[in-house]
Amino acid sequence: MVPEQSIAANPPGADVARPGAGDIAAYKVKLAEARTALFARFDRGESVTELVQRWSRDIDLLVTSAWRRLIPQATGAAVVAVGGYGREELHPSSDIDLLILVGDDQAERLGETLGALVIFLWDMGLEIGHAVRTVEECRVEAADDITVATNLLEARLIDGDAGLYERMRAAVGPDSIWPSEAFFAAKREEQRKRRLKYGDTAYNLEPNIKENPGGLRDIQMIAWVVKRHFGADSLHQLVEQGFLTETEYLALCDGQALLWRIRFALHRLTRRREDRLLFDYQRVLAEEFGFNDQGDNLAVEQFMQQYYRAVTELNRLNEMLLQLFQEAILLHDQIGPPEPVNKRFQVRSGYLEVTHPQVFARSPFALLEIFLLLQQRPELLGVRASTIRLIREHRHRIDDDFREDVRARSMFMEILRQPQGVSAALRRMNSYGVLAAYVPAFANVVGRMQYDLFHVYTVDEHTLRLLRNLRRFTVPEHNGELPLCSAIAQRIPKLELLYIAGLFHDIAKGRSGDHSLLGAREAWDFCQLHYLSEYDSRLVAWLVEHHLLMSMTAQRKDIADPMVVQAFAEAVNDVNRLDYLYLLTVADTRATNPKRWSSWKDALLRDLYRAARRALMRGLSKPQAQDELIEQKQREAMRLLAFEGIDADSCRDLWSRFGMDFFTPSSPEEIAWQTQRILTTALEDLPLVVIRPLASRGCTEVFLFSRDEKNLFVHITALLDQRALNIMDARITTTDDGLAVNAFQVLGPDHRPIDQGEDTETLRASLLAELRRSNRQQPAVNRRLPRQHRHFPVETRISFAEDRLNRRTMMRLTTLDRPGLLAEIGSVFEACDIRLQSAKIATVGAEVDDLFFISTQDGAPITCAPVLTCLRKEIHDRLEQSADQGP
Repeated sequence: MVPEQSIAANPPGADVARPGAGDIAAYKVKLAEARTALFARFDRGESVTELVQRWSRDIDLLVTSAWRRLIPQATGAAVVAVGGYGREELHPSSDIDLLILVGDDQAERLGETLGALVIFLWDMGLEIGHAVRTVEECRVEAADDITVATNLLEARLIDGDAGLYERMRAAVGPDSIWPSEAFFAAKREEQRKRRLKYGDTAYNLEPNIKENPGGLRDIQMIAWVVKRHFGADSLHQLVEQGFLTETEYLALCDGQALLWRIRFALHRLTRRREDRLLFDYQRVLAEEFGFNDQGDNLAVEQFMQQYYRAVTELNRLNEMLLQLFQEAILLHDQIGPPEPVNKRFQVRSGYLEVTHPQVFARSPFALLEIFLLLQQRPELLGVRASTIRLIREHRHRIDDDFREDVRARSMFMEILRQPQGVSAALRRMNSYGVLAAYVPAFANVVGRMQYDLFHVYTVDEHTLRLLRNLRRFTVPEHNGELPLCSAIAQRIPKLELLYIAGLFHDIAKGRSGDHSLLGAREAWDFCQLHYLSEYDSRLVAWLVEHHLLMSMTAQRKDIADPMVVQAFAEAVNDVNRLDYLYLLTVADTRATNPKRWSSWKDALLRDLYRAARRALMRGLSKPQAQDELIEQKQREAMRLLAFEGIDADSCRDLWSRFGMDFFTPSSPEEIAWQTQRILTTALEDLPLVVIRPLASRGCTEVFLFSRDEKNLFVHITALLDQRALNIMDARITTTDDGLAVNAFQVLGPDHRPIDQGEDTETLRASLLAELRRSNRQQPAVNRRLPRQHRHFPVETRISFAEDRLNRRTMMRLTTLDRPGLLAEIGSVFEACDIRLQSAKIATVGAEVDDLFFISTQDGAPITCAPVLTCLRKEIHDRLEQSADQGP
């Protein structure tokens, strides 16, 4: 075991006048010993605050020792720690930021020696960031750049000319550059831009613990302002100045300590400066921090919930302090006279505040009233920081008696029924801790992550974004975003029911059992307590229980099949429910992962809504038959083709060579377009490749008409996958005379339709070249498996079901998403002599849930059990083999 002795007790090479190779080795040994001792102290649970200061002092000794060996002592130069090192907040792999301060006549003379110093520090194993400047250069750089000014604000002399250091401090002080008002305004704008860069949320699933809202940078922002304006070196002086209570100060310190411990552990785990809490590290750190799986409540989710709740608290404190700083620094505490609102509230300088500190003690219902007033007065900027503090101090008054009082219940419902500001009010209530106090079940999901790639926000953040999306449907300025949603929202009789369903849809996440059923019970109880009618209560509870029904049907079933639509319509049962469910589903899907929302999903949900609405209006006792639907499509397609000069007999002759699978999934417009392309293309001109935008389905269609060949599907999907295109739907039709029609509906890497132009022409040329190649080999898919996917093992599951009506077998495949997956599956079908009619692709985070419609080569369902068993085994073996060979 390495003895835990500090560098100070035994400095390296003290008897050597000029360092050489032997000295470097000695420094490396001492650095390694100090690092080992530091980690041992961390494992024993010693204060991380003391550890980062200790590490800073250890580095001071190494830098000082090297400085005194290389730099003559009476040279008019100084070595200064800046940044986190200057604050003595050095983590194990943090950069060692140094300012080498030189006199006006020393820079050129010391150039070579200073260069040797930096090399020596690097060679011993320190990550050095350095600048060499005179006092005047420091002043000019700092005056021009707020980042430099901030760095120098934290400067700390390590060794050298103290007088030179003091002159630099005076030159960059508030009396010379960046007076307090300008400094605060610049730092606040800097924070605003930084937050926008990180999505303006603290709840990303792979947060940057330093830069994300509520992270360490926000704490540093507070410290910088305090130091610049008040000349304070300790955050505790915020208590002495009246900006924080002692409780708030301790909460700030606790939050900082947790983030420091996580950052310290990250640096040790990764052996580099790493501030991103990636999936790669979350499970390891959860175990290191002592969390264990508890049924459905995973250790990693408990660990991350602790993190998110800490940054939520820090975010609240940051918001409050910045407002107080604005009043003290920019407004010089001249906040204007009060404008009365009622006996309990008044407005000052655009902010709502209580009329006296005892308002919430005497009138607890004012804890809800304040949010209602903000809705009714949209011109207000927010709540004054002093009142935010009072809200937080009086949250305990929202107890069972409070929640059972008709006044509180009526006021909460009035908040939900307001014509504006509903989502903003609920977000602010969550921020101040009032929402979790009033709806106790919501407290469980505050800061709760879901350890997957599908949900990119914590449950509470996702819920608030869903509510915002619902609210946007009612705002006229946003009618162009999703016109159908906006139109339906205008006729919804009671929007508050939709908001309640949205608030409760995921409220039971993290509990044992089906969160939809548990949430439905919570929603029913809430509705009954708030005096909603039995009809309205049942509607809300039904929406919560079935909030996944529409998205699962649209994305994982063949909604072109009338029987699928009929079953969905029967589950919904009436048009009013359908309207509510459609709006809830769209808002939910968009709030789950905005980057994954696409025009394709929009079209799927819209098509299912319209088909189900037609079924409900027609009457559930009169389901539409498949044959009837196909006849309708053919008649409409022939009408469209007649305008193009194509006669009905030609259409019938061509269509007689196709099975139902050519018509079932397609609209009349798509049937007409494809028919025209086929009839106007001579066989000698094959293959035909057309890439066109398909606005009705929110995607790009890759249409291929060619002679049928072995492995055709495999080669095409591999080539599309090579270009990182997302295949959303595949339709494969073959004729008895050896022709094949393949239609792929795709999105680009950004989940948007492909831009028409050079890219699509290049893709078309590649497809044509592949189809014309005689000695065709399957293109290699060289894209790497995304880093995040490696942390979410997905069991491969395969199931079969017979679709007798459509004379086919449905194969459902659930497995880990990976490059080249469709080509692998297609090659298995080819090897097993199975015909693929169509495929419906659904990806949920790292998991695919794909549906393949297959048959024998003569178009019959696959009913032979040994064939299905063989197919299942072959797919399992192929996917395991590709996983083993993956990058």
